[in-house]
Amino acid sequence: MTPARRPPARTGRAAERVAADYYAARGFRLLATNARFGPLEADLVVKKGDLVALVEVRARRPGALVGAFASLGAVKRRRLRRAAAALWARLRGPLPRARVRIDVAAVDLWSRPVSLRVVEGAFPARDDSGARG
Repeated sequence: MTPARRPPARTGRAAERVAADYYAARGFRLLATNARFGPLEADLVVKKGDLVALVEVRARRPGALVGAFASLGAVKRRRLRRAAAALWARLRGPLPRARVRIDVAAVDLWSRPVSLRVVEGAFPARDDSGARG
């Protein structure tokens, strides 16, 4: 099935595999895919040393009105921050020195070869602006 005909869930899983391979090639260990933190979800959770990254994977079809990075609106960023806080709270016991970072991976499954752009620490894991989420 060509990427253009893939259902959205299959497209998302394919994009997550590309991103997971990227992190594995850089020495990260995949801890979870589609990790749930109550009502919140992180596409990937990866770990290298004391760094744990929540990875939001974005894939957009050619001609989409909004690009992968631009599609991360304020609501989604707040949800990712809350997921990062929940993850950090879970890690404090077993990994007291853990650092949590939010990365964004934009995958273009329609280009040949498939392209991937990762922004490490795409935005702060904590919102100090006073905004409520």
